[in-house]
Amino acid sequence: MGNNFSRKKRARKASVVTPPVAIPQPPEPSPMPALLLENANSASSEVSTPVEGIREGPDGRQIIFVVGLGMVGIAFIEKMLSLDEKNKYFLITCGEEKHFAYNRVGLTEYFEHRNVESLYLNPPSWYAQHEPHRLSYHLQETVVSISPERHIVHTDQNRAFHYDKCIIATGSRAEVPPYTSLEQAQKTKGVFVYRNISDLDSIIAYAEAPEIKHAVVVGGGLLGLEAAKAAFDLPSISDVSIVNRQGFPLSRQLDAEAGEMVLHKIEAMGVQVLTHCSPTRQLTRVVDGCEVFCGFELQDGKVHEADLVIYAIGIRPRDDVARTSGIDCHARGGIIVGDDLSTSAEDVYAIGECASWRENSYGLIGPGIEMADILSFNLTQTAGHAPRAMNAPDLSTKLKLMGIDVASFGDFFADNRHPKGRTQNVTVSDVVHTNDSAKQNGSAQLEIAFEEEGKKPPAGGATKVPDGEKATAKRSKRGGATGQPVNCLVYRDPFSATYKKYIFTEDGKYLLGGMMVGDVSDFVKLVAIVKKKKALDVPPSQFIVGDKKGNDDGGDLDDDAQVCSCHNVLKGDIVKCVQSGDCSTIPELKTKTKVGTGCGGCMPLVTSLFNAEMKKAGRTLETSICPHFKMSRTDLFNVIKVKQLKTLPEVMAEVGVNKDSLGCELCKPAIGSILSSLYNEHVMRPLHHQNQDTNDKFMANIQRNGTFSVVPRIAAGEISPDGLIVIGQVAKKYGLYTKSGHAYGKSLRTVKSCVGSTWCRYGVGDSVGLAVQLENRYRGVRSPHKFKGGVSGCVRECAEAQSKDFGLIATDKGWNIFVGGNGGANPRHAELFAKDVPPSKVVRILDRFLAYYIMTADKLERTARWVEKMDGGIEKLRRVILDDELGICKDLDALMDNLINTYEDEWAAAIKDPSKRRQFKQFINTDERLPSSEMITERGQRRPADWAKSYPPIKLSSDQVTTPKAEWTWFNVAKKSDLVVSGEGTSSAAIKYGDTQLAVYHVPRRGYYATQQMCPHKRAFVLDHGIIGDTVDGKPYVSCPLHKRNFALSDGECLNDGEYQIMSFEARESPEDPEQVQVLLPPASELDAHLGTDKWLIRQAESEALGLNAATQVSILGPRGEFLEGSAPSNCGGGDGCGDRKLSW
Repeated sequence: MGNNFSRKKRARKASVVTPPVAIPQPPEPSPMPALLLENANSASSEVSTPVEGIREGPDGRQIIFVVGLGMVGIAFIEKMLSLDEKNKYFLITCGEEKHFAYNRVGLTEYFEHRNVESLYLNPPSWYAQHEPHRLSYHLQETVVSISPERHIVHTDQNRAFHYDKCIIATGSRAEVPPYTSLEQAQKTKGVFVYRNISDLDSIIAYAEAPEIKHAVVVGGGLLGLEAAKAAFDLPSISDVSIVNRQGFPLSRQLDAEAGEMVLHKIEAMGVQVLTHCSPTRQLTRVVDGCEVFCGFELQDGKVHEADLVIYAIGIRPRDDVARTSGIDCHARGGIIVGDDLSTSAEDVYAIGECASWRENSYGLIGPGIEMADILSFNLTQTAGHAPRAMNAPDLSTKLKLMGIDVASFGDFFADNRHPKGRTQNVTVSDVVHTNDSAKQNGSAQLEIAFEEEGKKPPAGGATKVPDGEKATAKRSKRGGATGQPVNCLVYRDPFSATYKKYIFTEDGKYLLGGMMVGDVSDFVKLVAIVKKKKALDVPPSQFIVGDKKGNDDGGDLDDDAQVCSCHNVLKGDIVKCVQSGDCSTIPELKTKTKVGTGCGGCMPLVTSLFNAEMKKAGRTLETSICPHFKMSRTDLFNVIKVKQLKTLPEVMAEVGVNKDSLGCELCKPAIGSILSSLYNEHVMRPLHHQNQDTNDKFMANIQRNGTFSVVPRIAAGEISPDGLIVIGQVAKKYGLYTKSGHAYGKSLRTVKSCVGSTWCRYGVGDSVGLAVQLENRYRGVRSPHKFKGGVSGCVRECAEAQSKDFGLIATDKGWNIFVGGNGGANPRHAELFAKDVPPSKVVRILDRFLAYYIMTADKLERTARWVEKMDGGIEKLRRVILDDELGICKDLDALMDNLINTYEDEWAAAIKDPSKRRQFKQFINTDERLPSSEMITERGQRRPADWAKSYPPIKLSSDQVTTPKAEWTWFNVAKKSDLVVSGEGTSSAAIKYGDTQLAVYHVPRRGYYATQQMCPHKRAFVLDHGIIGDTVDGKPYVSCPLHKRNFALSDGECLNDGEYQIMSFEARESPEDPEQVQVLLPPASELDAHLGTDKWLIRQAESEALGLNAATQVSILGPRGEFLEGSAPSNCGGGDGCGDRKLSW
């Protein structure tokens, strides 16, 4: 025991610990505690500070002094006591309150039970258990300054303590608005903040006066709603109002739509919410010589009367101790710390809300606990392990505010900063509830609509950034989107007040973040998925919908998934405690792991993990095709079939939302596919050509430089030497890049086969012959998505048939048929559909399978996802196809027979028809050509130069042209016949004007338009290939075929990415010659200066200067880890400066 640890002191402390802590009776309300700095100045002026500090604890121990006994301070102490197995340290802490560390997140509960002990994070006996051998604590004692050079802390009790390491965990204090001050708030009765038990006791005591009826809370954030709920529950308060300067509450966690839902719920409780409202003056009256709060003067001059006010407008880090002690602090508040959480003073660290890491202070418990984790680890575990460093923390939150469950997780405002691909909206509609029973068992129909994101939420959000980059905990700045596109999946149910918005990468492979109101049951699971950054193995829609059969018990979470973010408790920690027998009750589990002792939001899942086995969730979702058609693709298919509609205008007039609409890039390809599946007319007919996505439009695969790859069909991969020679001769004649590949479009790609019984010694079936038959049979079939087949001649499965949409494996009794498999981004093993099928039955079964898929699948839905979401799954499919349960097999046979019998070679038809062949010219007004990008040589073949990783945003408009528009000239640019003008379908083509490439468009009943040909996103000259559509309100646009940036034809505005704009030009039919199309243009030389091909051409040198995508930089290592000659990356010469040979990234 330390020399200075006296018996008298131990007795004094024991008197604090042993008896239960009494609930203090509040004195005259003290609305605002005095500033710590004032305490420091007062203490330093009244008493002298000892020169030598008290050295507590056993000899030979290093002393860690923890300044502050809040949630983060006690978390650090707990972790140190757990990790310091060698008893290297002795811990001392001072807490300025008379209470032990309590759960500040649960402050609102105090209004219900008025028992502070129920909020204690550890009982008093816990402290006694560790004292005096490992821990010493001092309540109602405040540290006022630190002497870093002497390693001494000074308290307001005229004492000084020696330390070897000092940890500042002083948290934060409440802010007050600029129209008052801390001093004014302290001396005005009825003015409070909402920060600690003392504040709550003061509010309760003041509210008990009979004249106190109306409470107002200033601030609509997390703390503001907690304070409003507390005031609402006070029996003496009859009226509660919230003053919020934003348009909706929780603007730092929710977007406008979610915030509006919360707003309506609060108002429904009888709480008045004043939005877009900022008081300008605090009003008081004098009673018995004291100022008493009586209301506010608002910005419009009106007076809002109230008897009590709680300010909850934000917090400021409590860095007074550090500032007094000469430790560096940020100008906006917070003690500046490095990645190791050290301050500018040696051996002094700061954690929690008082710390400013990379210019950010975090007002949530989670980041503070993480800091405590990191620092305790580094002080105890680095003898054989590298130290941990602070990374951007998880800012996910889940709370119950005003009785409303609210959560946000991950990068929940990613759609504010990234280009938006599209938002998939799921709404509950067409429900009539007459009673609660109907509400529970009603026929609510889920609808999904893809809609363009025309507006950004009015508030930004916190973001999680990669290591090494500046973290951001503040709201994102409003403005243009940057980075990779994202897609949002949104669910709204006004009946149950449920809102969910999940943000995914554009391809749907990764979940980035989201927000929830009402149903937040999946919060823990979603946080775990975002943190692990794992590719999703289910479609995004499954996160929103699905039959939840019972409670989710987290059985599909990995053991390292975080269940409790407040105390970093993993699923594996809970499983271990249960399996080891250490915990037999939830309270024991809480004591052992600290789970649920923070915000408590994890407890539903924790309880399920503790009590139940795994139950997986899933519910079928039916989608609407787009805003132009409020029905699913299946319904649309049936309507078109039954009514025998044969063109897009007919379909739009019959079932479209707006009968005169053009459609969009979502519905037009889907309808084009349906029409092809039913009638199989050539896709280049003008009425059908407008519907095709770019690959189908030109019967080839568009490449990133605007050129196309043409893939000759080679059935089953079987080709003669003469056939290979012809392909080689054509490629050599035209200097084409050659590579094996697959066919184009949403149709059959290939049917892969092994050599089967034709050659293989194990083959029992003619896999090649059957594959050739199937590929030739289905080559003209268009479908909701691409589909592939495979045929293996024996069970050795060399053709990988079980990874295809349909697959066949030969047996000694026939063929086993597998369906619903695919590789790609979300691999799925095919399921056995039928065994030992005779060869004569195989084709008809596949016919029906594909026909049923074409009829009932959603747009862009692979067979794998289609089978997965089918009610009844593979068994239901067997009953439909094999047993004819629905009585439709005759119709399925007829549909497929029609497609087979009406097949024509699309390419042959295009080549033989001069009008179709002309549409493959680069420019319709000249035979001249312009390059699409610089061509470079690689591995003996020419290819386009690489794209840079990103290009600066570009906004171009005709206003940038110097020549006044009055001096521009109308030029004849094309004949109507070259533009393939039709009264029923849109058309477009490119023209050459000087060195500039322009796109000209015709929209029936609306006229002609013209824009630049280059999409500024990737500088690709491709806009004439894009689908022409219109918004719900009728604004026509062209959708770039590469990445779906939508540009308005009238003014060039990018409708789904505010960082881009293109030049648009007036176009018309020539008054002199009605067969000519004219465009109003400035002089060619001037336009070339802005839009010239040479100016914007992609060049390899420029791309390398701007930075290439990492995936384009491939290097080959030799046996000793050295770069082989000619393969080192361009930014590394392969020498010693390139680091070691470890395969790490």
